[in-house]
Amino acid sequence: MPIELTLVLSPQQAASTNTIRQLASKKLGKRQSDLGDLRIVRKSIDARRGRVRVNVGVIVYTKDESFIDTNHKIEYRDIAGKQEVVIVGAGPAGLFAALRLIELGLKPIIVERGKDVSSRKRDVALLNRNSNFDPESNYAFGEGGAGTFSDGKLYTRSRKRGDINRILSILHMHGAQDEILFEAHPHIGTNVLPRVIIAIRKTIEHFGGIFVFNSRVDKILYTDLGVAGVRLNDGRKIQSQAVILATGHSARDVYQMLWQQNILLEAKPFAMGVRVEHPQALIDSIQYHGIHRGEFLPAASYKLVQQVEGRGVYSFCMCPGGFIVPAISSSNEIVVNGMSPSLRNSKWANSGIVVEVRLDDLKEFKENGPLAGMHFQKQMEQLAFNHSTGNGVVAPAQRLDDFVASRASSILPSCSYNPGVTCSPIHEWLPSWIATPLQQGFKQFDQKMRGFLTNEAIIVALESRTSSPVRIPRKTDTLEHIQVRGLFPSGEGAGYAGGIVSSAVDGERSAEAVARYLSAKPFGA
Repeated sequence: MPIELTLVLSPQQAASTNTIRQLASKKLGKRQSDLGDLRIVRKSIDARRGRVRVNVGVIVYTKDESFIDTNHKIEYRDIAGKQEVVIVGAGPAGLFAALRLIELGLKPIIVERGKDVSSRKRDVALLNRNSNFDPESNYAFGEGGAGTFSDGKLYTRSRKRGDINRILSILHMHGAQDEILFEAHPHIGTNVLPRVIIAIRKTIEHFGGIFVFNSRVDKILYTDLGVAGVRLNDGRKIQSQAVILATGHSARDVYQMLWQQNILLEAKPFAMGVRVEHPQALIDSIQYHGIHRGEFLPAASYKLVQQVEGRGVYSFCMCPGGFIVPAISSSNEIVVNGMSPSLRNSKWANSGIVVEVRLDDLKEFKENGPLAGMHFQKQMEQLAFNHSTGNGVVAPAQRLDDFVASRASSILPSCSYNPGVTCSPIHEWLPSWIATPLQQGFKQFDQKMRGFLTNEAIIVALESRTSSPVRIPRKTDTLEHIQVRGLFPSGEGAGYAGGIVSSAVDGERSAEAVARYLSAKPFGA
């Protein structure tokens, strides 16, 4: 019988599989020669109480046993000639919906407004040099969605919604690292994610799925009986009895299209703030209690939450060893986000620090109905552009201590944001109900992480795409839109996920809901 153990190790011990095996055999009172396979199933760092230890969970087999993974055997099938389902958007929700549809014997047609990953890489490189912006190919739009050039964090709290391990297994079988199967907070890295996305596309195409790139959906075709397909921006129509809408949270024109077609939408709360960046060595020193990180510990991260006068202030998408990048989806706006390579080896650590935006904060946009948050978001992103140099995606920035003290910065520390930053009194132009909680929140964060509030840190504006400001309402049981039969809103853009894994889970659930829906309808009727 395999035995599960938890070992508490030093970082150096935890970095060696041979050492882990040796210590496991010692704990079991057995010789190493009596052991068979050893699997690492969990690994997490505990830096409390002034020392750093690594908790390693292992399953040890006897020499007569071996590990056989039977949990996530994915069997795709040839779906040529099978019933077609349109998926709008090739982000995590759309791609995992497509894979699940193939398993279920349905043919996905994935319509993506942007380009394939290889072409998209070139456009993103130009944007990082502040030399070109393509509204259809950027950090938000294109194959893989916003997740393609993200940190690739795979942590989610959505465990009640689906099988998280299944999602991790599918990513692993398409080229993600072994570590995502056991790390407590797994990540893939912006340098690895593109080839994982390409591998997923190849799987979908190999079994008969179709990708339609550089094509934007400008109308949902539907009648009182339900969905009939979609119309593309070049006038082409793709017929289908079911449509999975997985467009991500930055596709404002999709929300506008649905609203103009009288398809019900809802405003939802979201968050807005800035991205703060510290030297990674400073965050390491704080989190590891002054212990030198060396080669055996990862770049330290943090997660911070604070209530300020009843309003939540919290860290979002923390990227250790990462970079700040331009995440705009329209011209004359400034939006920033963070990403990390797989090694997390840059000299900076950055995180969004954001404040709750409630529906009652949006009273001046009430004439926009359910799109109130979207219009506020857009207005603030344009304001950030107006407070920059007006030169492409150069971003407004301020020293952290100056922001908290409500004073202008005359000089800025070095920053990972490649297009460039310019001094701006962010405390003056952010709404007071965002700026004041941020200032108080930073003070409280410094109480939790001594040294966090420093003139070595910089804030860059604007962090505004934490989640969708709009929800596309759907039925709880069937996952269909509450008004249009056969329309399945899915993922972050629909307001039902937040990140790669939860979006992938929601995409799979949508595919399963589509299969149930179509099983009750005659094919071709």
